[in-house]
Formats: sequence, structure tokens, C-alpha cells
Amino acid sequence: MQTHEDFMQHTIRLALRGTGKVSPNPRVGCTIVKDGHIIGEGWHREFGGPHAEVDALNRCTEDPKGAIAYVNLEPCAHIGKTPPCAPLLIQKGIATVVIAMQDPNPLVAGKGIALLREAGIEVIEDICREEAFWMNRSFVKHILTGMPYIIGKIAQSLDGCIGTSTGESQWITCEESRHEVHRMRGEIDAVMIGRGTAEADNPSLTVHSMPGRNPMRIILDTKCQLSTSLQVFTDEFRGLTVYCHGEDQEHSDHVKQLHDQGINTMSCMLGQSGRIDLPMLFSNLSNQFGIASILIEGGGIMMQEVIERQLLDEMHFFIAPILIGQGIKSFGGYSAENLETAYRLTSKGVLKSGTDLHVITVKSA
Repeated sequence: MQTHEDFMQHTIRLALRGTGKVSPNPRVGCTIVKDGHIIGEGWHREFGGPHAEVDALNRCTEDPKGAIAYVNLEPCAHIGKTPPCAPLLIQKGIATVVIAMQDPNPLVAGKGIALLREAGIEVIEDICREEAFWMNRSFVKHILTGMPYIIGKIAQSLDGCIGTSTGESQWITCEESRHEVHRMRGEIDAVMIGRGTAEADNPSLTVHSMPGRNPMRIILDTKCQLSTSLQVFTDEFRGLTVYCHGEDQEHSDHVKQLHDQGINTMSCMLGQSGRIDLPMLFSNLSNQFGIASILIEGGGIMMQEVIERQLLDEMHFFIAPILIGQGIKSFGGYSAENLETAYRLTSKGVLKSGTDLHVITVKSA
């Protein structure tokens, strides 16, 4: 006999089908169960489209009256781009609603649950909550702070180098690790690199060898020194590129040329370091483009800055079993004065990635 946890795990798998299609909204699935059998299932398929509950109820093979609805996120009780879901569950005669986690959106936050209970519906909360939270962690941060969730990615040697002393860096890690990075790109809203990485690698920053949408490409070039012939400025996806430059370059010929090539250009305030102020940039990217998650694939200097500014939410290390010695360090010139002030990360897991190790960490609370 299947348990609440079994049906919720199924619901979470349904929600994951919306990956890359619904952001900045959360990924949500819904399973309708009657007499121990699934009679309907659905998920939020695209931004602005029907919510998971509506999708599942529309696909029911029999009358859902008296059934159990499993939803990984609290049903909404407000009118947004679509009608609210909690009243629909009440209208359809659902007897029990099992929820993985409450919606952190202040417009919802407990209101959907209260509405269901007021209507006499049994509500069971926090089933598979940890898995549901992890799946929508970007949405949670974005809806509560207005800032994107920041993920760092480093491909390095065992001794912490991302390149040799001569600058050679392709490829330190194996093909399987590179494949996993493409999967990660397909899940997030934007990829960000700096001038050094753009010059050294001339990357496309698109998703290869697997299904998934291409993320927006954030290129930081404070003094407008990059060649306008790079892939991110000339390929068929150049409309996804956001070129970020210092505010003193706003009227330069360089910026005008890129704008004429179809590139989004963004004038940015500079911080005390003389480089683009990252917190302000993240806020502007969220407000202007609705970006809820960013994967930073920049080099050591960019990684140094996000560490020093305490901006990383999550960090992925792809570690190859090689030693480079006097190479380019993963975090540039970052140096903790003592262990007490060192940047603390909490391990979420260590996976085998071909011949490499994939270490997943989050910022310690």
C-alpha cells in the first residue's frame, strides 16, 4: 500500500517536468488519488499557464469528489496570472489536501491552507518538505528577498587550480562533469562570467547534448575591452546576452555597437573595488529580466568577489584527480585572516562524476 510519502515523491517528480519553463514561478506538481489509485496528475507546464492543481483536475479519469490531492506547494488563494487553486479544490469536493511545504509568497503564506480548512477539508502538511524546499530553493529566496539565488561552479584540480600558470584550462575535468554543467545550465535562469573567462575560453554558455532551454548569458566587462566578435555577441542566441559595463561607458561606441548587434546592454554602478557592484547588479537583473537564479562560471577574480561579499548561496566543485601546482587559483586572491572568519560551507553531498568528484555545498547558516 502506497503512503503519503510515496504519492508526494511522485508529485515532486511531476513538478520537475516544469524545469526551465516556469521560472521565476515555482515548480509545482499535483496528484489526485481516490481509493488508493491515481485518477489525475499534472504540473505547472509553462510560465503564465494553468497551475498544477488545475492541470491535474482537468485530467482526472473520474469524479475527484472525496479524493486526496497531493501538492508539493501550498495551493494559492489569490488571483495572479491565473485563478486561485484552493477554491477550485473546494469546488471539486476534494476531501484531503496533502502539502509538502507552505508557500513563502506573502500573498499566499498560509492563506490557502486556512481557506481549505475553513471549508472542512483535511490538510496534512510537511510531507517530504526537505525535498520540496530543495527543488524550489531559488523561488524561495527570490520571492522573499527580490534577489536571485546565486550558484557557483568551479572545475578544478585536486590542489585547487582552475588553470595552469600559462592559462591553459580546457579541459581540467572530464566529459561527464561537463555534461552535468550543461544540465545545471538548463535548470537556471542565467549564467554569468567576467571578461577574463570570456577572453580565455570564448564560451557559448548554451545547453548542449541534452534537452533544456538556454539560460540568459550575463557578461561583465567593466571597461568595455571585450571583442565584439565573441560567440555570445554573434551567435543565434545573442538576444539572450546581457552585456554589463561600467556606467562611465554608457555612451561609448563599444556599447552602441553591441546594442546594434541585438545585445542587451546594462549600465552598472561600480563598487569600491572599481569593478561592477554585484549586489546592485543582481537586484537589477531580477527587476529587469525576472532572473531568479544565476550560475556563476567566472574565473578566480569573480569567485573571490562573491565569496568576499558573502553572495554565494550554493557551490559546486568538480574536482579532477590531477595536480597543477603553481596555477591559477580557484578563488583568486581570496584569503581568510583566520579560521574563524573563513567562508563556511555545508556539504549537501559528494557524487562521482566520471573520473571526477562532484562536491555540492550550500552556504552555512
